[in-house]
Formats: sequence, structure tokens, C-alpha cells
Amino acid sequence: MVLGDSLASGYGDARRLGWLGRVLARSTTPEADFVAVLPVPRETTTQLASRWQAEASRRWAGAEERRLLLAPGGWDAITGVSLARTRLNLANILDEALTQRLSVFFVGPAPTLREDDDTVAALDGACYDVCERRGVPYAALYASLKADDRWHTDLGAGDGVHPSQIGHGMIAHVVMAQGWHHWFGSTEGYSA
Repeated sequence: MVLGDSLASGYGDARRLGWLGRVLARSTTPEADFVAVLPVPRETTTQLASRWQAEASRRWAGAEERRLLLAPGGWDAITGVSLARTRLNLANILDEALTQRLSVFFVGPAPTLREDDDTVAALDGACYDVCERRGVPYAALYASLKADDRWHTDLGAGDGVHPSQIGHGMIAHVVMAQGWHHWFGSTEGYSA
């Protein structure tokens, strides 16, 4: 199951694949997987914390293997949610998920062209710290994309927050390079 914001839904990608569609298309597994993608645009971690268990329980009844991909994006920083509140929200989500023996993968926030992008950098650090303490794999989009001119050019062609097809491809590359296949139990390849 995938929970996150509009970036997790592929918003901005004219091909409608988003980074997640690209990652899944390159992930070959021995058996078919049910992947529920349940993004909420502009969702904060406070809102995510209040909905994630209800979303999960509806879809995992009787499932043997349960994976949770969290990609909440940078909305905590953009809307002014404090880092302390973000840490608490994520700690509560991850602690409960791990107690339920869920396999969790976290995709951190991506850099933006907003003037207050330094708040997204701080958010990335807080998210990474919470995941690191719990042994949850973390795809560090911010650190990987911040200095990339192609990323900035792509964001500049849109709203400064959501990438286009090019940027979603860049995110997919980072996610796959930072532990996706090990976590998902897949090999890289194209699945039909």
C-alpha cells in the first residue's frame, strides 16, 4: 500500500505514470502484487497519522505479506507543521506499523523552488532521523536532487513543487538506487 501526497500520485506527469508507476514497471517479482495507491493532495503527516490504519485494515484483511510505502512529501514544511510534530506523527505511524509487523519503506520529501525550501531540507532531516532510528529504509530525494540542474529546470517549467515526466523519472531512479528492490523483493526489469 502506498500512502502519500500528490507527488505519490504522479501529479504533473503527462504520461500518468509518476515515479511510482515507473518503479513498479521496473520491479519484477515472482508473483503478482496488489498495490493500493492512496494519495491525498497536500496531506500533512498529522492527517496521514489519522487515516493510515483505517486505509490499511481495509486492504490487508487476511494478507500474508504487507508492505507500506510512505511518501508524505513536503507539506508539513509548506503548511508550517513543526518539526517536533512531524517527528511525533512519523514515530507514531512507524512504531505502530512495525508493531503490526509491516514492512515499511519511506520516500522523503523532494526539493522545491519555493523561497522557503530550506524548511523542506529540515523536514527531510527530521524524517530521515525518525526512519534511521527504526531501521526503516529511506529514499533521500532532497539530498539526491537538490543540486541537480535538470531537477530545477523541470520544476521551473511547472508550479515549482511538482515535477513533470522528467522529474518523476529522476525520482524513480533515486528510489530504485536507494534500496527499493531489496525492500520490495524484486529484481530490476520490465514486467508486462
